[in-house]
Amino acid sequence: MKQPDFLVNAQQILFRMRSVSRKRGLWYVARTAVARACQFAWRKTFCAGRTFQFRGKSYRYFLRLYNQGWATERVVEIPLAQDVMEQYRGKRILEVGNVMSHYSPAHHDILDKYEQDKGVINEDVVDFHPADRYDLIISLSTIEHVGWDEDPRDGTKTLRAVEHLKTCLAPGGTLLVTVPLGYNHDMDRMLKDGKFGFTEIHCLERVSKDNRWVEADWNNVRQRDWQYNEPFPAANVVVAGEFHNR
Repeated sequence: MKQPDFLVNAQQILFRMRSVSRKRGLWYVARTAVARACQFAWRKTFCAGRTFQFRGKSYRYFLRLYNQGWATERVVEIPLAQDVMEQYRGKRILEVGNVMSHYSPAHHDILDKYEQDKGVINEDVVDFHPADRYDLIISLSTIEHVGWDEDPRDGTKTLRAVEHLKTCLAPGGTLLVTVPLGYNHDMDRMLKDGKFGFTEIHCLERVSKDNRWVEADWNNVRQRDWQYNEPFPAANVVVAGEFHNR
């Protein structure tokens, strides 16, 4: 039986609180939880009806308490992912990086090298060889960590990961990758130089402290030197790269 979304969110939050309490102590967890809950309640009360525009469609911001999903780029990434996954309902879908299952029950394959959870395939993305190819492969703010947050650091591994994922697509399949600029500088340079070979590139830029986003033109975005966590927390611009396997 499918669990309600609120129950899935509660389970994820409790698991994370237990994990953090072992490292930082119960007082830190309690103080932080109260502060974030108040911030979330304010945002949920006064910002729940807000929408953003992307590629001619209107989306409602995604507001969830888990992992400060209301205060980061998740507010726009999750609605976009939900929309494209709904379009591929009933087909073979792979998610690279275990993100969506933290917000609602997952009914697709999930590949994540490190995060251990039920149904998650723990393999390196560049070594993953599925038995059948996928109609949709999606990855939300994960590819920028590949190689960059590994020891030893490998600045070109993001490119190899994307190229490998293209080979895992079925004919007519789509690869959708969202990444923040300013986090992985090697990836940023390759992306601006067009080395990833995306069929389409679209962007969203954060424009306010209360986490409003607007669509931005890639040709303008690529001219700027973006910094992660500046001027707002986490990503300040998200690039959505699509590759269509014709």
